[in-house]
Amino acid sequence: MKKNDIRIITPIEEKAPTLGEISDVAAGPKAVAISLQQVGKYSDVQGCTTTLLKLNQKDGFDCPGCAWPDPEDRSAVAEYCENGVKAVAEEATTRRATPAFFAKHSIKELAEMSDFELGKSGRLTHPMLLKAGGTHYEETSWEEAFEIIANKLNSLSSPNEAIFYTSGRTSNEAAFLYQLFVRAYGTNNLPDCSNMCHEATGVALSETVGIGKGTVKLEDFYVTDLVICMGQNPGTNHPRMLSALQKAKRKGAKIITVNPLPEVGLMRFKNPQEVRGWIGKGTKLTDLFVPVTINGDVAFLKAIMLLLIEKEAENPGSVFDHDFINEYSEGFEEMIADVKKHDFEELCIAAGVAAIKVRKAAAMIAESKRIIICWAMGITQHKNGVENIREIANLLLAKGSIGLPGAGLCPVRGHSNVQGDRTVGIWEHLTPDLEAGIKRTFNFQPPTQSGYNAVNAVKAMHKGKASFFFGMGGNFLSAMSDTEYTAEALQQCDMTIQVSTKLNRTHLVSGKTALILPCLGRTETDIQEDKEQFISVENSMGIVHSSRGHREPASEALLSEPMIVARMAKAVLADKMDIDWVWYASDYDRIRGAISTAITGFEDYNNRVRREGGFYLPNGPRERNFTTKSGKAGFTINAVPEHDLEEGNYKMMTIRSHDQYNTTIYDLNDRYRGIHNGRRVVFMNAEDIKKEGLKQGDFVDLVSFYDEKERVAPHFMIVAYDIPLRCTATYFPEANMLVSINSKADRADTPASKLVVITMRRSEKS
Repeated sequence: MKKNDIRIITPIEEKAPTLGEISDVAAGPKAVAISLQQVGKYSDVQGCTTTLLKLNQKDGFDCPGCAWPDPEDRSAVAEYCENGVKAVAEEATTRRATPAFFAKHSIKELAEMSDFELGKSGRLTHPMLLKAGGTHYEETSWEEAFEIIANKLNSLSSPNEAIFYTSGRTSNEAAFLYQLFVRAYGTNNLPDCSNMCHEATGVALSETVGIGKGTVKLEDFYVTDLVICMGQNPGTNHPRMLSALQKAKRKGAKIITVNPLPEVGLMRFKNPQEVRGWIGKGTKLTDLFVPVTINGDVAFLKAIMLLLIEKEAENPGSVFDHDFINEYSEGFEEMIADVKKHDFEELCIAAGVAAIKVRKAAAMIAESKRIIICWAMGITQHKNGVENIREIANLLLAKGSIGLPGAGLCPVRGHSNVQGDRTVGIWEHLTPDLEAGIKRTFNFQPPTQSGYNAVNAVKAMHKGKASFFFGMGGNFLSAMSDTEYTAEALQQCDMTIQVSTKLNRTHLVSGKTALILPCLGRTETDIQEDKEQFISVENSMGIVHSSRGHREPASEALLSEPMIVARMAKAVLADKMDIDWVWYASDYDRIRGAISTAITGFEDYNNRVRREGGFYLPNGPRERNFTTKSGKAGFTINAVPEHDLEEGNYKMMTIRSHDQYNTTIYDLNDRYRGIHNGRRVVFMNAEDIKKEGLKQGDFVDLVSFYDEKERVAPHFMIVAYDIPLRCTATYFPEANMLVSINSKADRADTPASKLVVITMRRSEKS
């Protein structure tokens, strides 16, 4: 395999995508039909149908997809969405990637497959080893695999030469044991997928309200006056949120959508769990759509605030909650003074929004008391991602819309336990509370020096400062920015290991020696010491609840994630640490017992997690208890970003298709945007296409130039779309190679994948 071959890293489709009608409504009968097709095509219908009856049920398993919470009045038959079905069908597939499969296909042959083809090759069944210089993965035993890992880790000159990554799929039990092992080994190198998505949220909210999580409960959507959705596409990324928005609308709430693209899932929704969801036009969700330019959010919010200040001056006390501001916050006057320095018309231009739309939004906000603002990657993945979120907090604090039923901050998380992993210790920083908890529970001093986050981990591997990479789930190469640079970093390593259920690209662009360790999936029964186990996860709104698989495991050779960690820890640390790792992993109650003594909020864990529906973790801002340094919520001053584009330059953001979840490609269609049988497309405004002398269907190479390096993503088909002028959108991971490893959020290091300055040139490939 040629090192860092662009085609190997992101194979180019041989056929052009086809264009069809853009959907005007989300979900409904079409979603049901597509779901059934996925089940029939990729798994056994009877077994998968039985499994789906347990999906998101109180005695069942948590969806392997998004982290949206389950309603109390959940459907007993179908409490899931189209993409939830696809996730289950992906895991419950009848296809198997056995040792014979790897013997048949070389690394080079596998690397030439598309991400879609790799994922559809089937469930991994046995530990596999790629020897240095080898052309094929070969079957190995678990004993040999752990011995190889132990020998490598114990040969490093420093524990800080090892990187231990975590995907959001990992359970609380596995994540806690994993971080405990890593810190017992001697490092805080614990990058995770939060580093790539909501790290900016954690930084911003910790500063402004004292907790790096949202402040709302699901029930708040049912009593709110106004929901503002910013930089998110729930119709694809967390479709069950649409049911909550529908319920909010029926109870009288209004919805403002702020996003460069008019995503169909926020415009109109047919709920397939209702009879009326099968007929008619569905429920209109968005009352006001604001087509903000890419990264025009701070300008938009400041323009809103200017108008609110005017309304407040006309009728003091009618807009801002001064009782809340005076008692619970600080910095209000300074924030107001900063906003007044700006010109309204200039802010509208910077936001890319007509003044009349801004005035309509301001009027709706002024009239509302109970406001929820939701956001996702369209807000966080910017250089000023932290400032974007701090500006959102400014608006809600001024309205007193925090710590009030029907109001608050709502970052919408992606993977189903990404928030829980952070709560139980997966972080490159060791908090004082966790340090004390580990010392109290396990009687050793963990390292206190901060470790590498995801961006810095890649840089360390690239520079040779780290030579060992362990991935607890995920597809690190495809998820990370600057794909070619990340590939070089992984290939610099002496050893890379992936704990996985399915084959992905990180298995193929690896270190000199590589291991694949296959694990149980969420849907599968987990038996330890002849006793059925359950795991637990935390959803987007801070509820910890159980998850119990019911399917027969895909292979008798699979181990659970906690047992993989335990056996690795035993092999690596041997007699160096007085912790019986395998004893903990043999009964997850023992792990939860340790968590309950080590981590605040998990007291009496084993009893509370067995309660129907689980339990809430502490959340001070919900009670207007702001645990910032000053003890008060903080208003902040945030600059309006400037984007002076040169002629021929465009702002590009990466997005998901409707047939993918994170880097997992379920199929090659995006019916909500009218794209079929392909993924290499770039969405552009029709006027921009004409100005460039191009037409829809032409192929171009996308070129970015950052830190004195040209990056090229070849052969994307132009698609005319309703997107602001000088803005474009492309799917990830195909366009991740255009995002420099150095282009990231200030202070959060989240890759700035939602704003890349690009140019285009006609593709040489016909």
